[in-house]
Amino acid sequence: MDQVYLGQWQQVCTRLRSEFGDAAYNSWLRPLKFERIDGGVAHLQAPTRFMRDWVLSHYGERIRAFWQAEDETVDGLDIAVHPVAGRHSTAAANSDGTAPVDLDGVVPLESAAGAAPVVASESQGLRMGSALDARYQFESFVVGKSNELAYAAARRVADTAQVNFNPLFLYGGVGLGKTHLMHAIAWHIRERDPSREVIYLSAERFMYQFVRALRDRETMAFKQVFRSADVLMIDDVQFFSRKDSTQEEFFHTFNELVDQNKQIIISADRSPSDLEDVEERIRSRLGWGLVVDIHQTDFELRLGILEAKLARANVGDFPPKVLEFLAHRITSNIRELEGALNRLIAHSHLVGRPINLEMTQEALQDLLRANDRRVTIEEIQKKVAQHFNIRLADMHSARRARAVARPRQVAMYLAKQLTTRSLPEIGRKFGGRDHTTVMHAVKRIEELRQTDAALAEDIDLLRRMLEG
Repeated sequence: MDQVYLGQWQQVCTRLRSEFGDAAYNSWLRPLKFERIDGGVAHLQAPTRFMRDWVLSHYGERIRAFWQAEDETVDGLDIAVHPVAGRHSTAAANSDGTAPVDLDGVVPLESAAGAAPVVASESQGLRMGSALDARYQFESFVVGKSNELAYAAARRVADTAQVNFNPLFLYGGVGLGKTHLMHAIAWHIRERDPSREVIYLSAERFMYQFVRALRDRETMAFKQVFRSADVLMIDDVQFFSRKDSTQEEFFHTFNELVDQNKQIIISADRSPSDLEDVEERIRSRLGWGLVVDIHQTDFELRLGILEAKLARANVGDFPPKVLEFLAHRITSNIRELEGALNRLIAHSHLVGRPINLEMTQEALQDLLRANDRRVTIEEIQKKVAQHFNIRLADMHSARRARAVARPRQVAMYLAKQLTTRSLPEIGRKFGGRDHTTVMHAVKRIEELRQTDAALAEDIDLLRRMLEG
């Protein structure tokens, strides 16, 4: 008899897919599991309370009608909440000891192999999360004074299911290890407890997925995926700036997860209080938990990173003096430091020359020349803000008062003079401004330097401080 009822359920599913389309079927109906027919009532199972309520409200009548067309004795429908074990494996056994029948299998939000989460709707083909890089593990993270607190906090979050601080907010400049730590947390949680649902993605991807969900009228599926996560990790949250609708959705997702005592981990290039054009209510919530600043690397840490990378690459003998030279000269960020080492090794293999200081200087002359005058835009903004006695946040704000606008133009001018960043890149660092705004600022400051001796003196002083 069970096989007869299962065949009826398959026919009902076919008719549901035909009437409502693949998108709605895959999002809401496919995850349902047939359990049994008892006293004229069809018993199904849904993985979440949210999904059960949605199905009963929007599809319940049609399910009953289609089933009654298959078997006139079936005149009722009951959907019980029966969470999938860990949300990734098949459901637990029925009360009679048999496993619930799954017509197609629940569309997983994350595969058993640890792949990134995907949207419940296969027709959309959207991957809710971003793929994790297998190189970014705790074992490959080199700890120093500049990042030891961030590392300790990341390990604490990864090692326990209890939420000690929520959210964990990591911030620092480009290439200092924020993304590495976030990937490491995700990998460790998945290995330690595969039943926990971890979603990692960038702020831009969150926004992209939200816009897609709005366009395809699948916002409920979007909400259900993110609000059922055990650990939500969002990288580079500063990109939420001026994205009002995305901020609204993130705000409600944040509140829902905190209410459920689920872990949230956020990264950005600046502290919560300096996230200009992000709503105050979001900034205050981002500062609720533990806020950790990852500082610029020192010589010892850079040297340790190079040694660790060499050990993993199994390169063999490598002149220690060359490693020390690289650690001294390339100070901008870890990515550039590792890139220089890769480039040097490749150059040695391709031209057949041994690695020494002379060859290093020849092979990396452009990179070394850039680092000789390398100043980051973040450093420029901090120095200019301090010199003119304004808030660092004013560098990203929309305020046009002369007391704020003129220092901001000076910072843009110095960024153009002292960095290799393009005009659009500089503009993005100043609150997402257009490259034409940067061009205007550079031209205006160049003109003022010719007529305003005090401003010219300020700029010369700031330049010496930054290059010194």
